[in-house]
Amino acid sequence: ELILILVTVIAACGWIFSKEALAGMPPLLFIAMRFFIGGAALLLIGKKYFRGVKWSDVKPIIAIGSVMGLAMLFWVIGLKQTTNLGVGAFITCLGVVFVPFIGQFVFGDRAPMSIWVSLPFAVVGLAFLALGNGLNFESSHLYFLGTAICVAFQLNLLSRFLVSMNALVLTSIQLSTAGILLFIVSLLVEGLPQSISIDVMGWVLASALIATSLRYFLQMYAMGMTPVSHSAVIMNLEPVWAAILAVIWFNETMTLGQTFGCSLIFL
Repeated sequence: ELILILVTVIAACGWIFSKEALAGMPPLLFIAMRFFIGGAALLLIGKKYFRGVKWSDVKPIIAIGSVMGLAMLFWVIGLKQTTNLGVGAFITCLGVVFVPFIGQFVFGDRAPMSIWVSLPFAVVGLAFLALGNGLNFESSHLYFLGTAICVAFQLNLLSRFLVSMNALVLTSIQLSTAGILLFIVSLLVEGLPQSISIDVMGWVLASALIATSLRYFLQMYAMGMTPVSHSAVIMNLEPVWAAILAVIWFNETMTLGQTFGCSLIFL
């Protein structure tokens, strides 16, 4: 659970890295490169762990990677269309809130009572953190909702394969699958840019190696040692760290309501 808290800090750093990288390249291409480089890096680091891996073991992980790719596709489209990032962040973060619901009603898992007590505080905290300008419906919200549902399914599916497979192998295959699928969509929709600056490429590598390879490897490793419902509550810390980092990096300000929301999520 302490590792998962570290994961939320790294994931929040990913928002900063991504925002800097998106200033100089198409969004779908960026995410495709981020996930493919992240997966390839883990493959190079842990080649010995791939020995003896059977195709029958790989197929379900490719399916989970496809769900991750779909989630990121929804997220990018929503991000491109939205006029209120706070509302989008709130809806997207509901993905971890949906985890125990989908786990119980779709997969038959039973979450402990402490989860059902904790989640309302997290949801109210997320609302205070992200909905400072109110909730005005727009089409992008449906894409963010699609992201949230895909993330919840992904985390539930992962909890069923983490026990039997090395975390590094699982993470590498999953990230590479998402990256390849997103790259195909990028070629169809965006095409390739004429050039990418060195600064932007640096942010891409930071996003790929730190916020993707390291983050997801630690997440897979930690989720193999704790119930998925516990992970769902802890992962609500990501937008808190993101808000704090935005204050530090982009000189943004936090309102009293946002501070109260952060406190509720910590609680």
